[in-house]
Amino acid sequence: MKTFSKKRLSKQEKEKSILFSLVDLFIEKAQPIGSKTLMEVTFQELSSATIRNYFVSLENQGFLSQQHASGGRIPTEKAYHLYAKEFVKAGTLNELNDQKLQALKSFESKEIASFLQKSAELLSEILDYPVFLSMPRFDHDFITDIRLLMLDSSRLLCVILTELGQVHTDLLHIDERLNHHAIKRIEEILVGKIKGQELAATFDEKEKLIAVRVYNEVMIRFLIGYANFSHEEVYTTGLSRLLKYPEFNNAEAFASGLALFENRNYLNPLLKAATQDKALKYYIGEDLLQFCPLAHDNAAILLPYQIGGKTVGAVGLLGPVRMPYKVLFGHLRAFTEYLST
Repeated sequence: MKTFSKKRLSKQEKEKSILFSLVDLFIEKAQPIGSKTLMEVTFQELSSATIRNYFVSLENQGFLSQQHASGGRIPTEKAYHLYAKEFVKAGTLNELNDQKLQALKSFESKEIASFLQKSAELLSEILDYPVFLSMPRFDHDFITDIRLLMLDSSRLLCVILTELGQVHTDLLHIDERLNHHAIKRIEEILVGKIKGQELAATFDEKEKLIAVRVYNEVMIRFLIGYANFSHEEVYTTGLSRLLKYPEFNNAEAFASGLALFENRNYLNPLLKAATQDKALKYYIGEDLLQFCPLAHDNAAILLPYQIGGKTVGAVGLLGPVRMPYKVLFGHLRAFTEYLST
């Protein structure tokens, strides 16, 4: 019988594996990691002396530092950069938090601003980090009436009238052709919802469901397609959560996070960069100095979000350099995915 030997990692691969394991442990414990600890937790097949040799090599490359000659190692900003780059397209998400985030899938379209604020608060609560989010700002024009016209078996034309006298049209696809009487009843439901009226018990449940779907779709398309967005509006929540991390136990370090988080002149460029690039972005330590001269002890992760299929803003997390990037990448992606549904 032919046997196959287990593939051996190259020295470079082994170094990276040891480095990432040390980063994971340091993120968890916030204490320097020694070779014996790493051996017991992850690398039982290696001796403590062998791991120390890898530590020396990684230290020479600038990935680890040592506060005391006999102490353990801690990751440098260079190590966090390599770690984040490795997992930027991946990330992890546990089932419980995924279920909590799925609550973002349903919301009332007339309350987008309130919904976004509550969403940011939920994300901050789940991850235990401060969250900042660029808020769309809409022109003060309101839908006053909606008229419907069935074009064929599956296309429904919506004519939207606004308080400022504008007329907009949108084409929706539905599952079945509606007759004239059904369309009139659905129009009545839509106008009632615009005026905040309760639905009459006499309406057919099927017609109510169609009306709610049309209402949500029309409202989102109107707000996104015809409104002017401004990224000057930023919602922030959870700054006090920084205090639970040892990096911010002294006033000077906490002030660095406060300086960035409470200054819209610093947050806006961060949010704008992520929104324009339409990609996840992370800034670690000195990366943030281009935005805030005091933020070298911080890290930020940002990802744009969509409403109605259009990118309208970005959401960001603020924390110490010692952040679980792999976990946060996964949760932030799920957050924006459910938010954009």
